[in-house]
Amino acid sequence: MNSKVIILALGLTFCYPALRAQEAAKSELHQRAEAADQKKNVAEARFTYIRAFEDYARAGKPQLAVECGTKATGLYYRENYYKEAFDLLHRVSDAITAAKGITDAQKAALYYQVVKERMQMYMKLKKGESVREQLNTMETLANQSGDPQVKNDVLYNKAIYHYSFGQVQQGNAVFKQMADNLAASKDYDKMDEVYQTLISNARKSGSAQMVAQSYSNYLAWKDSISEVRRLDETGALKKQIAENEATIADKDSSLTTRQAIIWGLGILAAALAAALVLGALVLMRYILLSRKQKKTIQLANESNALKAKFISNISAQMAPTLQKLDQKKPEVKALIDFADHIQTLSDLENAPEGSIEVEDTPLQPFCENLMGQVRGKEKQGVTLTVNAPKMSAAINREYVGHILRHLLLNAVEYTPEGGSVKLDYKKRGAHSHQFIVTDTGCGIPEEQRENVFKPFREIKDLTEGDGLGLPTCKQMAIRMGGDLEIDPQYTRGTRFLLDLHS
Repeated sequence: MNSKVIILALGLTFCYPALRAQEAAKSELHQRAEAADQKKNVAEARFTYIRAFEDYARAGKPQLAVECGTKATGLYYRENYYKEAFDLLHRVSDAITAAKGITDAQKAALYYQVVKERMQMYMKLKKGESVREQLNTMETLANQSGDPQVKNDVLYNKAIYHYSFGQVQQGNAVFKQMADNLAASKDYDKMDEVYQTLISNARKSGSAQMVAQSYSNYLAWKDSISEVRRLDETGALKKQIAENEATIADKDSSLTTRQAIIWGLGILAAALAAALVLGALVLMRYILLSRKQKKTIQLANESNALKAKFISNISAQMAPTLQKLDQKKPEVKALIDFADHIQTLSDLENAPEGSIEVEDTPLQPFCENLMGQVRGKEKQGVTLTVNAPKMSAAINREYVGHILRHLLLNAVEYTPEGGSVKLDYKKRGAHSHQFIVTDTGCGIPEEQRENVFKPFREIKDLTEGDGLGLPTCKQMAIRMGGDLEIDPQYTRGTRFLLDLHS
């Protein structure tokens, strides 16, 4: 998804939810336009969006009309049809002006979307003065709308403007203001979405400095919010403990006052004993829960410590490369690759829970193709072998191919002359698969095996590798419901085991 669509989706999330709730579901034309857009049929999607816009305008549904009109505008200037894009925005503005049954504040929110779309075009044209004019108009409309979400959207677009035109300090100041607003309302998920959008825009801008700055700010914010959340959870747990202790104290007091009666009422002794046993079980369950919570807090602290160390390291790693921003130099390429690898790892770590798509894959040609991609890179006399049966398995080709290709490249790099590299497949059960990559290289020392799958363990020269390959492979394996491990029993080199469960 390109940055234009991301920003539009974010804007629609920010703006006028009450008005949208008053309007009917999407029309058939609207759905057809979205389907064509997803298939990247630009001309068909644009034409259908315009028809949907016209129908909505006639039907008195201004919010849906604005949504379709701005999407069609984006499809125009994506192909550099700027005149048509500006003309269509004029028509959308006219439709808002003619709309009936909505308040002035709601109209301001709709005009805001039109002006924002115009600002996006000037951003693409790199007309800084025109962008500033549109931002001023957006700020006025946001104030007229009275919607704090629209006001936050203005701050977000201001930050994008400053970053895009190299005004990093101003961008940080505006972005901090928006982050403080969202943090004050404890809207952490929305803030995380905004940061992810900023990072995506930075990567698509091709600015390594903007990637580094935005991702460093994101990590710093995420660690601070994690600490706030941890403190909130700890406070809630302490409150729960205090309430339970007070309850237990009240029960103890009640039991004490009734002790004299219990001695005289033998018939109630058994019932009271059962109540005490039940209270003991409740207390034991509470103690076990408290221990589990303490362990969770400890793991969170360890994770925060690793992230804090990374934040301190990333500047040190990138600083020497940023000083030599020459595309012909290996340092610059290493930095750009590092930013891509960080983004990939971040996407995997932040991806929502859900099943990974798989497809039936013939294993022998799949494995042979992977080995063919590394063939020719091995040292003299190294034997490359594939042992895969003539059968198919349901796997995610992208993730499995990425993992095995990385393992094979490492294997041929570290295997000396006369050695061997093997790629094997074994079916371990009805729904269990295992890919095995074995080499006769120098091996990985036992004391280092625990850390090879952990990112950001040390500061190193990025031109010699950034150490994110195996951690990324590990995350991919986990996303597929499997795991990637080193075989501790193999001692004549290194053997990696990729276990998958379908």
